[in-house]
Amino acid sequence: MLGHNYIGGTRSAAGSIVLHSHDASTGEALPFSFVQATVDEVDAAALAAATAYPTFRNLPATHRAEFLEAIAAQLDALDDEFVALVCRETALPAARIQGERARTSGQMRLFAQVLRRGDFYAARIDRAMPERQPMPRVDLRQYRIGVGPVAVFGASNFPLAFSTAGGDTAAALAAGCPVVFKAHSGHMATAERVADAIIRAAEQTDMPKGVFNMIYGAGVGEALVRHPAIQAVGFTGSLKGGRALCDMAAARPQPIPVFAEMSSINPVLLLPEALRVRGEKIAAELLASVVQGCGQFCTNPGLVIAVRSPESAAFIARLNQLMAEQPAQTMLNSGTLASYEKGVRALLEHPGVTRLAGQEQHGKQAQPQLFKADVSLLLEDDPLLQEEVFGPTTIVVEVADKVELRQALDSLHGQLTATLIGEARDLHTHADLLVLLEQKVGRVLFNGYPTGVEVCDAMVHGGPYPATSDARGTSVGSLAIERFLRPVCYQNCPDDLLPDALKNGNPLGIARLVDGSSHHQPI
Repeated sequence: MLGHNYIGGTRSAAGSIVLHSHDASTGEALPFSFVQATVDEVDAAALAAATAYPTFRNLPATHRAEFLEAIAAQLDALDDEFVALVCRETALPAARIQGERARTSGQMRLFAQVLRRGDFYAARIDRAMPERQPMPRVDLRQYRIGVGPVAVFGASNFPLAFSTAGGDTAAALAAGCPVVFKAHSGHMATAERVADAIIRAAEQTDMPKGVFNMIYGAGVGEALVRHPAIQAVGFTGSLKGGRALCDMAAARPQPIPVFAEMSSINPVLLLPEALRVRGEKIAAELLASVVQGCGQFCTNPGLVIAVRSPESAAFIARLNQLMAEQPAQTMLNSGTLASYEKGVRALLEHPGVTRLAGQEQHGKQAQPQLFKADVSLLLEDDPLLQEEVFGPTTIVVEVADKVELRQALDSLHGQLTATLIGEARDLHTHADLLVLLEQKVGRVLFNGYPTGVEVCDAMVHGGPYPATSDARGTSVGSLAIERFLRPVCYQNCPDDLLPDALKNGNPLGIARLVDGSSHHQPI
């Protein structure tokens, strides 16, 4: 464990600021030191990525796929000692880390499949046909290329799946974009082990030096985002942190996009018939979602809305009882715990909010909490109910009727998810809510709970601001590659100069839109 920065295929430790990793449960410093990158090292890392970019983006997609598959194999080979290390840095259980490792390698393999099938090119060909209006009078051909070097910031709550070799890194590499990764201070030792795995895979598959770089330090993010070589940013974290990166990127002489996943309270709507038929079951299922992983998920259900009735009162009473029985849990790090305590304190001090269940915060563990808030806080757009409390807490709101339910939903800001819990009759009666919810969120769930994000082609893990900085994308699933691609059009280009994806003979054998029709054949 060197603790040195990864720059252009070499290790560098020119700085004087030394950082330490800590045991999340005890706060004890682990026997590893990490050297914060200097401004010059940040510059060198960005330039190394820029130097690698022309070679990397022009590699055959199948070669990049081999690189991603090699990373996946290296991740799968990380042993029990590695799992134990991640557990110490995050206080997450071994089973969770093993599952997350499988998800992380699975993401790499998913993007390898995307590269092999070729649909990411989105190839379009309109041949010159003056006699066929409105067809163009010139030959036009379009496909997509990687935007350039991408800065990726590690997430605290997913040390593998949203960090060093996580979804943003996988999507950027798949798009042909070298990465400069900023390691999260909460799990720097984990980041080093994973970075080593990526470098081994890069060497095995003969990738250009600088295809992956990693820097340590709390003060290096601004220099990285402002660097002219960086062409996009991927971030998962707080609203404050994500918004700061967006503002930095927009203020550059050449503004660049920031794809930030930031803040979401993920409302769960409990419809009347469902509460009547299975209220106790819903209470148990919802509780499990709220406290899972100490509530440290982007999709944790932080707001529960129900139409006031005897059934809703019984549901709240049961949820109250279950929450009161929940033990305290250790959070990812002291900073996350301090943020949680601040959020809980703000709720306790608000006159429109009542605590139903939960112990006073003390010691180094998070106490699960259940609150009830007056619906007026939503209708009046009180910022407190719109702010995520990152941890094992949720807030229940009762509305008077269907009209007030719609008013409450209208007041919500952008979210990652919204969930409808209802029987068939409920869903039919409230079908109009779907049109409203799809304007508010990136994923609408029916009779499920949001703390499970499948990695696949159809998944959307995004949503309107402040859930993300750009609702047009996703940070989970194969669609994530589109954030790091841009279209290029060729007009009257000779066939031998065209990229393979656009040549008449279609040497890649990919699906293309040719003169308005999709097919795999040569033209």
